[in-house]
Amino acid sequence: MTLNRPALAVLGASSFFYVTAETIPVGLLPEIAVGLDVAESDVGLLLTSYAVVAAVSTIPLTALTMRVPRHLLLAITMAIFVVSQAAATFAPTFLVLVLARLICALAHGVFWSVIGPVTARLAPPGQAGRATALVFVGNSLAIVLGVPLSTALGQWLGWRTALGAMVVGGAICVIGLMRVLPELPPRPHDLNVRPVAQLRAAIALGRDRQVLLLCLITALLVIGHFSAYTYIAPLVRRDAGLEGAGLSVLLLGYGFVGLITNYAVGRFVDRRPGTMLVGLLAVLAVSVALLAPVLGLAPTVIVTLLWGGAFTAIPVLLAAAPLRIAPRARDAASALYVVAFQIGIGGGAFLGERMMRAGHLGVLPLVTAGFAVVAIAVIVTVGRRTFPARLSEEDHHRTEAQLIG
Repeated sequence: MTLNRPALAVLGASSFFYVTAETIPVGLLPEIAVGLDVAESDVGLLLTSYAVVAAVSTIPLTALTMRVPRHLLLAITMAIFVVSQAAATFAPTFLVLVLARLICALAHGVFWSVIGPVTARLAPPGQAGRATALVFVGNSLAIVLGVPLSTALGQWLGWRTALGAMVVGGAICVIGLMRVLPELPPRPHDLNVRPVAQLRAAIALGRDRQVLLLCLITALLVIGHFSAYTYIAPLVRRDAGLEGAGLSVLLLGYGFVGLITNYAVGRFVDRRPGTMLVGLLAVLAVSVALLAPVLGLAPTVIVTLLWGGAFTAIPVLLAAAPLRIAPRARDAASALYVVAFQIGIGGGAFLGERMMRAGHLGVLPLVTAGFAVVAIAVIVTVGRRTFPARLSEEDHHRTEAQLIG
């Protein structure tokens, strides 16, 4: 068996549009605020509301859809994405924009819960991490190209045009998923278990020590990251005077460095993921902490690029962990991880909004660095077994036999 690269490419493209659409308010925060006559801090709450709905709905909706063929379920979640982005494009008021994004949030959790296990099924034994890294190139490209190009497009032709581009891209992904993904029926075990039992099993899995630690580490570092990243536009405007085209170029560089790091991590993610995660978090903590004082143009650009390089590769390591620590319950473990990630996004955006509204924009980088340090401490003291290396080929076949049986 070899990597199914066409299918992985379509999954990566789908993740590209999901990540770009979720974070698009970050780059277009001033334009949306002016266009809908609301405060910039209110626009930041678009991420919070989205994340809250995704976090609350992920586990029950994942349990309810366990009997749906996985290739079909992915196509359905992308179709919902297209409809919601179309509604957001033509939203006449801020409230309608929020509601349109919440429709997307309902599909978001299911999409991310399924994409990891599906990716593993498309990979040969021992290469699930590598396959995950290839799919997560879409995440990196969302930061490299999606957010900065959407920002530039929104500044040039209006934020509605940028959202309209998400509609077109999502529709292409729906067609690609239907044409390229092989048939992926539910596991026999999932067909024989009722949704209520699936839901109970997913909740029970949350008591597993390693799954619980993974969720804690994920929530900590994502809360920290998004508390500052949500307001990166006003932050770099304060520190370096960058806005408009300058902001777009900086976001492009932020993601480009992340793409390089993602590629490097993908080559070693199946070997020492825990050590790599600690190293990336250390770089993140130091670089973002340096943004607390007003540095000027060049230093701000340099440390922002280091921040982007460190964080963009981290989800590769996090997303591969549920497949290893809970091989017999991959969808449920992935769902819990997605919930933790969304709690992190929503919590971080809300924390950032509170601090920005109180006039503490310059403190946000220190908050991000502090959360990263706490996450490092948890990994080093009690969480090393949460990020094991890849399963051996013998273990992989044993796991597959257990899943099928």
